[in-house]
Amino acid sequence: MQVARSQARSRFMSSSMAHSRLLRSHVQTQSCSRALTRASSSAAQSSGPSSPTPSPLPPRQAKWRGFLQTLGRVTLVTIVAATGTFYYVTQKDRHPGPQLPFDPEKKTLVILGSGWGATSLLKGLDTTDYNTIVVSPKNFFLFTPLLPSVAVGTLNARSILQPTRYVTRFKSRQVSVIEAEAKEVDPINKTVTFSDNSEIQGQVSSTTIPYDYLVYAVGAETQTFGIPGVKEHACFMKELHDAERMQRQFLDCVESAAFPGQSDDEKDRLLHMVVVGGGPTGIELSGELHDFLEDDLKSWYPELASRIRITLVEALPSVLPTFSKELIQYTESTFKESKIDIMTKTMVKEVKEKSVVLQMPDKSIREVPCGMVVWAAGNKGRQITQDLMAKLPEDQTNKRGITVDDHLRMKGTNGTIFAIGDCTASSYAPTAQVASQQGAYLARILALLAKKDGLEGKLAASDEDADTIRKKIDKIKLKPFHYSHQGSLAYIGSDKAIADLPIFGREWASGGVATFLFWRSAYLSTLFSLRNRTLVASDWMRVKLFGRDVSRE
Repeated sequence: MQVARSQARSRFMSSSMAHSRLLRSHVQTQSCSRALTRASSSAAQSSGPSSPTPSPLPPRQAKWRGFLQTLGRVTLVTIVAATGTFYYVTQKDRHPGPQLPFDPEKKTLVILGSGWGATSLLKGLDTTDYNTIVVSPKNFFLFTPLLPSVAVGTLNARSILQPTRYVTRFKSRQVSVIEAEAKEVDPINKTVTFSDNSEIQGQVSSTTIPYDYLVYAVGAETQTFGIPGVKEHACFMKELHDAERMQRQFLDCVESAAFPGQSDDEKDRLLHMVVVGGGPTGIELSGELHDFLEDDLKSWYPELASRIRITLVEALPSVLPTFSKELIQYTESTFKESKIDIMTKTMVKEVKEKSVVLQMPDKSIREVPCGMVVWAAGNKGRQITQDLMAKLPEDQTNKRGITVDDHLRMKGTNGTIFAIGDCTASSYAPTAQVASQQGAYLARILALLAKKDGLEGKLAASDEDADTIRKKIDKIKLKPFHYSHQGSLAYIGSDKAIADLPIFGREWASGGVATFLFWRSAYLSTLFSLRNRTLVASDWMRVKLFGRDVSRE
């Protein structure tokens, strides 16, 4: 028993000693780890101040970095603001507000036409003064200076159209827009008769309405000078359907020339385009045709492109007679480089189905084979204009058009008919710029007449303050129309344009690529709406990226 107790006591003592050794080892380990931690932290603290830190950017780099950051923020804000403004304006233009109804106490103003003069008048007219009615065979305004671009597919036809209701629906008082063709104007009874000439008609297709004031702005039609075959075989460049017809016929000539088995002579005939008229329309059309050839047809019709010829025929000694001599010479030299033939002092005697008969400067007659003739020469009055003038034979004696006074009132009508635009015979050129200024002027005149008519109505209704009312009437003075020439522009092809601009009382002539950019910016700013500006700009971008469409309907 004693031996067993001594053995147990010895085992207990040995286990206790082992346990104490393990405990001292664990304590020593923890002490060492704490010491190492303190040593490392103290080493880090002692080495911290002497370790290298990132050096600051140089002042110049810091300024440049700050500038780029500011520029980025400003650009982002500008883009967001511009996008928001653009969206707001487009939505506002799509949703016109309510309008005042017709007032039976107001006088009736009838406007015939929807061209430059009529649309400019509508833009500036205060419709609260009148019950306004617009009668036109077209329910849109056509931006005619860009018509040659439509003829070759540079622009879409819809891009240069502005529906008339897009203007009238934003006026204060309701404006009635009637798509019809005026047939007769009676200046004695003050009535207008018009008819619906569309394909689909209702039970009533013709009617007559009275007017108190009539604005006659029906424009003009193409002058053929009685030359045989012009109406039957030539393409005009006056209306939208003329440009679309020319585009179809031009591509038809190209495809016919590509038909198998055509002789070389027949190919040369089909691909010879003759443009008659050396004014801005003829010049721009020739330039657009050249661009179409160089930019697109050479890629898609390489076997025919070298055969395409463009000839410009002008009866006068030079093209662009309203431009300076320097610009005329510049245009002629540019056309020579573009291989566009200019035939001046040459008259057209007849247009045939497959040729045009010309009288050369030496009076000799020459028949020139061609595939297409585009007629861009001269204007003449419409039949309704001639009929209206015939009713006032003593006052309307000018065969070129309606005679008006300094206030654009048609002579012989007692101030009830105003005539503006190409239908008049005045000292001004029949241009869009003249008609636009006449329309804006007439809007101011009609506002003064409404004010005067209102005062005269008050004077007739009451004797009170008669002297005061008479003094107010006497103060209303109608200033005569004065045309302010803003310059002339023309595109001549090859991304070049010419400009005659009055600057500080002197004529400034310019031509080239920079003038071409100015020409585009000027036309963009002249377009009547943001919608048209966006469509035209996008069309130019589309053609620059993808080219013109050569498919034919």
